[in-house]
Amino acid sequence: MSNSQTASASFKADASWPAMSIAEAHALLTGTEGSPFEMAEETIRGIKLRVWKNAPASLRDLFEMGRAHGDLDYLVFQDERVTYEAHYRAVAKCAAALVERGVGKGDRVAIIMRNYPEWAIAFWATVVIGAVTVPLNAWLTGDELGYGLSDSGSKVAIVDGERLARIEDRLAAIPTLKHLIVARHAGDLPDKQELRVEAWADVVAAPGQYASLPDAALPSVDIGSDDDATIFYTSGTTGRPKGALGTHRNIITNLISLAISPARACLRRGEVPPQPDPDAPKRAFLLSVPFFHATGCHSILVPNLAAGGKIVMMYKWDPEEALRLIEAEKIAAFGGVPAMVWQVLESPRFYEFDLSSVESVSYGGAPSAPELVQRIKQSFPKVSPGNGYGLTETSSVTTQNSAEDYQNRPSSAGPAVPVCDLRVVDADGRDLPIGEVGELLIRGPNVVKGYWNKPEATAAAIDKDGWFRSGDLVRMDEEGFVFILDRAKDMLIRGGENIYCVEIEDVLYAHPQVMDAAIVGIPHKVLGEEVGAIVQVTRGATVSEAALQAHVRAHLAGFKVPVRIEFRHEPLPRNANGKILKTQLRQEFLAAMG
Repeated sequence: MSNSQTASASFKADASWPAMSIAEAHALLTGTEGSPFEMAEETIRGIKLRVWKNAPASLRDLFEMGRAHGDLDYLVFQDERVTYEAHYRAVAKCAAALVERGVGKGDRVAIIMRNYPEWAIAFWATVVIGAVTVPLNAWLTGDELGYGLSDSGSKVAIVDGERLARIEDRLAAIPTLKHLIVARHAGDLPDKQELRVEAWADVVAAPGQYASLPDAALPSVDIGSDDDATIFYTSGTTGRPKGALGTHRNIITNLISLAISPARACLRRGEVPPQPDPDAPKRAFLLSVPFFHATGCHSILVPNLAAGGKIVMMYKWDPEEALRLIEAEKIAAFGGVPAMVWQVLESPRFYEFDLSSVESVSYGGAPSAPELVQRIKQSFPKVSPGNGYGLTETSSVTTQNSAEDYQNRPSSAGPAVPVCDLRVVDADGRDLPIGEVGELLIRGPNVVKGYWNKPEATAAAIDKDGWFRSGDLVRMDEEGFVFILDRAKDMLIRGGENIYCVEIEDVLYAHPQVMDAAIVGIPHKVLGEEVGAIVQVTRGATVSEAALQAHVRAHLAGFKVPVRIEFRHEPLPRNANGKILKTQLRQEFLAAMG
């Protein structure tokens, strides 16, 4: 399934830019019969939506198609390599083992581990039997993991040794949990009366031994497009997280949506999107985000299986190790959140490695500065950077910006993918004119069913017509390009003036000695709030608070200039989704003020 596979006979090239508007390019791509981007209309949960007509019906169908990649590497971790054929056999073995342990369609199977090949095997083994994968954040505490297991009602948990130690004393309090399968664990497993604890090597095979497994068919099961597939818990800053219930259609929609941006870029520049070459070398992708986040799962794990790509994993993120792997594995694409890209670009060892294989640098999950586009183009001349916007509740991608469009609008997250509708509304839900700031509403086949066992929260987030309230403040231009300004709840108000944190952060990012930045509110008895900033500076930086304040003042109104700036040399704290932990930063910032 190529990024640019289209029925191109009717495409006409033109030398001007842009040769087509966004609407014209989308119309041609989605209106070409037989194209993977051809759209149809279906009624889903009582709502008529545009869908990708020729998409695989389920993740199981997609997985079986992926076996055709045979002896190509799918997963690489340190000195371990798992080919597509070995992966298929391991998934079949794991799927059969889950069925033997009583897992049926709709049952929940939790995965709690860092990025290992076993994460991918467990994910595919769960969804191909119609069960529901519950990827829990491996960074969470034992109490938080216990909540996710209990709230989801998981019957089986597949964990690594680190997570076993974290949840072991909480297992008795989870009555639905019947089986625990432990991978990457040294030593004896605990003896638990309340559940069966087994080693992954005994249930499936030891890491590195998957190719020796016998061929076996997947357990028989019928799976529909709108059957449940995943429960991803959102990283809320207050209260317990909510489990976003995703379907096979949600995830498959994201797969096709990701692929349309390169084809659209060709049409925009007046070129015919190239036909796929089955004999062309497959691309290698450096994984820098967790599989347990929607980006890692929906936008990296699944698309690479469809395309025959190689996913290279790291034990933990390290920019110097990333550079080494780019050279060693001939990485074609990497990214993550913008801060990770900055760390690679700013590495003192950047020029020690051959990085000529890199063709794509893309990122999302957090705001990015326009300056980043220029830096990427300088450091990777043949790379076309890309950005996108989406949420757990939209199964990853909602908008995409790439190629010349991104260079022309570097502060935009791009237009919506064709199957999505967007609205910008005021506090009362009324549509706002083009260019005005309001909350972004999203509707499409990528929007999840709702929140697991939380009907009130679902009703508050998704209305009867299928519109999901993102909670993000945006503006949209006349071509539909979306500009993310802030989270509605994080916006600062100084003396009655709305201040969008991203706007100030973008200006700070543009300073050559600033790597990362976060704006926080400082309480003020008269104005309500004033602007504070925490910045991570480059190695050896000499910039002062006054100099940065002058830099901001040169670009923005005076009331947006930070009254206090804290300098740091270490990365700012982020959650597993790449979002800066502003609540933590604000507490630290105010404590330091005294």
